[in-house]
Amino acid sequence: MSKVTIIGATGNVGMFAAYAVSVDPHIHEIQLYGREGREAFLKGIAQDFADSFAARGTNIRVTWTTNLKDIAGSDIVVVTAGTPRGPGQDRLDLAYGNARIIAPIARTIGTVAPSSKILMVTNPVDVMTCVALKYSGMKPTQVFGLGTHLDSMRLKSLIASYFKVHVSEVHTRIIGEHGDSMVPLWSATTIGGIKISNLPAFAHLPVQDFIQSVKTSGEQIIKNKGSTVYGPGEAIASLVKTVLGDENRILTVSSYVKSEVHGIGGVCIGVPARINKNGAFPVTIRLDESEVIAYRESVEKIRASIEQVMAKLESENEPSAPKKVKKNPSGKSGQ
Repeated sequence: MSKVTIIGATGNVGMFAAYAVSVDPHIHEIQLYGREGREAFLKGIAQDFADSFAARGTNIRVTWTTNLKDIAGSDIVVVTAGTPRGPGQDRLDLAYGNARIIAPIARTIGTVAPSSKILMVTNPVDVMTCVALKYSGMKPTQVFGLGTHLDSMRLKSLIASYFKVHVSEVHTRIIGEHGDSMVPLWSATTIGGIKISNLPAFAHLPVQDFIQSVKTSGEQIIKNKGSTVYGPGEAIASLVKTVLGDENRILTVSSYVKSEVHGIGGVCIGVPARINKNGAFPVTIRLDESEVIAYRESVEKIRASIEQVMAKLESENEPSAPKKVKKNPSGKSGQ
């Protein structure tokens, strides 16, 4: 049985993600972490969850804390903390501010829960995954981000609707940046096991409209309702289930790539990865020429942003870290 900690549990995405993962039979404890001053809110969430679990018949312990030391013993730490993206704001505009939040959190995770897996959700997720990897000191396979997993699901839904088939019949992927330079892999897209380009209707598929819809989906949801919640929350839950169930599914997440994709790598970016209890393992793939060119451009865009962010972080004596965690003799969270 496993313990899952949600860092940023007082935010909309963190709160729903905590609830979404609660259906996983492998979990015995969900820990909600929030910053100091949010104790009452955290307590309220835990009480509300407990009522819900009692009604549903779910036997999961819910704890809460404002002390990062309490994440010790976590199997997965889901990080949603940070400043959310506002209407019209590019994900990369968020990079430095959120990196100053993520760096000390990652350092603490690496110290108190070194055998855990970090699932990064904070945007820009590819950059934040790199920051978490560096500052945690953990193995590359232990640190991965939500990346283009949700983008791939959004494209999958559009294709299923267009061809009037069940969504489970569509297999497709988007790799690269979780952002404007994302790369759809039409060469690897199938419907009912048939390569999409072999279907006559593909000639009339509004490809560019679909990709633009995927790129702007999050922004449109933010514009209309203030934040994206349910899509990211369920996507997080599916990844948590894949890890804890040791399922060895191949999903598209932000992972550190070396040379698995045409020798292009050295960054954390969206790629197909085999995911199990040990983490995320990028899969070696071959792409069409146009996809290689687009993927290379996406990698270089992320690399440039990472270099800028890392340089700024390293120029500071210490990123804006929380107060040094003191030992808690009772070993209890503030539930």
